[in-house]
Amino acid sequence: MGKVLAVANQKGGVGKTTTAINLAASLAAAEHPTLLMDIDPQANCTSGIGIEPKTVSSSTYEVLIGDVPVEEATRSTEMPFLDVVPSHINLVGAEIEMVDVTERERLLKKALRRERRKYDFVVIDCPPSLGLLTLNALTASNAVVIPVQAEYFALEGLGQLLNTIKIVRQHLNPDLDIEGVLLTMFDTRLRLSNQIAQEVRRYFGDKVFDAIVQRNVRLGEAPSFGKPALLYDANSKGANNYMALAQEVIDCNRRYLDADGAVDDAFRKDHPAGTPSANTPSPEAGAGNGQPASSPPGSAPDGSDDDEEQRSGLPHQPPVREANGFSL
Repeated sequence: MGKVLAVANQKGGVGKTTTAINLAASLAAAEHPTLLMDIDPQANCTSGIGIEPKTVSSSTYEVLIGDVPVEEATRSTEMPFLDVVPSHINLVGAEIEMVDVTERERLLKKALRRERRKYDFVVIDCPPSLGLLTLNALTASNAVVIPVQAEYFALEGLGQLLNTIKIVRQHLNPDLDIEGVLLTMFDTRLRLSNQIAQEVRRYFGDKVFDAIVQRNVRLGEAPSFGKPALLYDANSKGANNYMALAQEVIDCNRRYLDADGAVDDAFRKDHPAGTPSANTPSPEAGAGNGQPASSPPGSAPDGSDDDEEQRSGLPHQPPVREANGFSL
């Protein structure tokens, strides 16, 4: 039975969707059958993986309200071992429709109960809120991946998210764990980025991933082509960072994967290794399978992309402030 990972943070713009897409793609590149599920009404994850939301007939909306099973809404992608359940703007109304439903917080968990047997990993892209949709994702998940932008305001909302996770543990999902905290949009040239990295590591300890996602132009360009960074430019720093993250996730769950055994033979036959679908881009499109080593604990990768915008010098030392228990 696949491990379910919710990518969650109620603050917008911290890299949730980018992380969900590229983590799922990197896990699939390592030949681990992976399901990417979009439960954000904005459907950015859906378009970012190459599916036009307006053309979707069955989505997470129909799954949550019980109109269709998950397998009916699941679509294959141009990457072997990667499937996706797309979202739709109709999902905006799902929270209202679920208000009077019995055990409304467990709808997604029930829907995934059978389908997750086909996969090693299920990655859920959550909306930037702590509403009923995110609550469903946390209840259905084994663990949470928390992207944290390397800026001061990103720390302010962590307290509220951690409190929500605590409440979910107490009342809905006692086994919910924090898979890890991922530092995103990291700029090694900025003193502030390194300070926030130190503060996050001091607070979360070994729960912080060694892999760090640097600011990267290719990561921003890839969604407009409907591709994960791995297919858009496999040699980019963004693709390498997420491959390192995927390797950490795999290593941390080695016992879990071995204990659960192999996924269904039917899935393996439908997704043979090295046999991409008809829509898979040629090698010239940038697909690759290199897995760089992750950065050592407490350190950040060196350098930035050559095409990254240059800043004029380092900032002055930021003032000392308090943010929900995080001192800067």
